[in-house]
Amino acid sequence: MTAHTVAPDTAHEAQEGWEDIDDLVRRRVPGQSLEAPFYTSEEVYERDLDVVFGRNWIFVAAAAEIPEPGDFVTVEVGAWSVILVRDDDEQVQAFHNVCRHRGSRLLPERQGSVGNIVCPYHRWTYGVDGKLMFAESQPPTFDKSCFSLRPVHVRNLVGLVFICLAQDAPEDFDAVAEVIEPHLRPYELDKAKVAVTYDLAEAGNWKLVMENNRECYHCDGHPELITAYFPLFAYEAEDITPRLKPLYDRYVKAADALAKVRADHGLPLRDHRELDTRQVGFQLSHLPLDGEGKSFAANGAAVCSKLLGSVKDAAFGDLSLHMQPNSWFHLLSDHAVVFSVLPTSTGTSTLRTTWLVHPDAVEGVDYDLDALTLVWRATNDQDRALVAETQVGCTNPGYVPGPYSMVEDDVEAFVNWYVTRLREAIA
Repeated sequence: MTAHTVAPDTAHEAQEGWEDIDDLVRRRVPGQSLEAPFYTSEEVYERDLDVVFGRNWIFVAAAAEIPEPGDFVTVEVGAWSVILVRDDDEQVQAFHNVCRHRGSRLLPERQGSVGNIVCPYHRWTYGVDGKLMFAESQPPTFDKSCFSLRPVHVRNLVGLVFICLAQDAPEDFDAVAEVIEPHLRPYELDKAKVAVTYDLAEAGNWKLVMENNRECYHCDGHPELITAYFPLFAYEAEDITPRLKPLYDRYVKAADALAKVRADHGLPLRDHRELDTRQVGFQLSHLPLDGEGKSFAANGAAVCSKLLGSVKDAAFGDLSLHMQPNSWFHLLSDHAVVFSVLPTSTGTSTLRTTWLVHPDAVEGVDYDLDALTLVWRATNDQDRALVAETQVGCTNPGYVPGPYSMVEDDVEAFVNWYVTRLREAIA
């Protein structure tokens, strides 16, 4: 890795006097954090909802959250509300949560199960395929086929559900899915079950939550995590300091062992990093774990006795997947953890975390829920505090963008992906 060029502070003397978002985007300095208005301006927040969340594929749920026909979840993205529902053919469908009659919200609940989708206002009734089935007191010329629920683009990537709210969705999702699917397939997430889901309110702009996730420069602040997780993400051999050398030597040995296990499972051995070189930006790395190498517990011990899918070896490391703009995933031999970030205001966001286990795993028999969730509940809470302090710092008139370190390339890639989307919108 190479250090980024750092522009002098004088390049940001106009920070308090920015004129518009386009001006901010044009003067963004690569290798440095964003200017304060990107995190504090209501105008930028509205642009983010439109350009980022309104025009790109975003991760919204695990398919395991809607396992049976008629099961649904609703997702709130800014002013949008979307229904994800399993249809009678067991496919995941997505519709705007708006009645075609006079606009009433159809399903106010976060999650549930329906036979049909019935509007609570005037009882217009839709099938789980979105087709209008019943509308009382209509004239003979009324054509029900013209009033199906408005669909939303949806893709079920081996158990991970993405939507795109735009009329025309980015076309490179298929190419990315083709790369990712072989890595995900052994875990059979589409057959897994939800152990638990919880939402964490973040007192920070959604971008700060994502930037915090995209680096391990701060991982010493996660004592529960680094008992199993090597805090070396994005490090290269030349980045290793004397303090990290013993840890790095263990990492190399564990990585060699994991490569043999991956080969035995017939998995692709190549990792992928296209975080800012395409619209559906992603990174996929199959990483070793410390100690026993099995799961996120002390010394890498297992937390569930049943292995996911067709995984045969408990020491299967951590398949780490990042997807722009709002998600990351950790898949292990015995469970998976999926994360999504959704904006709720200029300075707040929601982090949703879901733990998935084998469909036959029984709580209290095959796993203990507290042990299963301990590491990421603690890590999320520690990160929540870091994000909140950064949000406060960005509102301080003394804040000016600072340089990224040599091990924060993925933060730079996230910010570059984001700024590129804004530039495209300007064009």
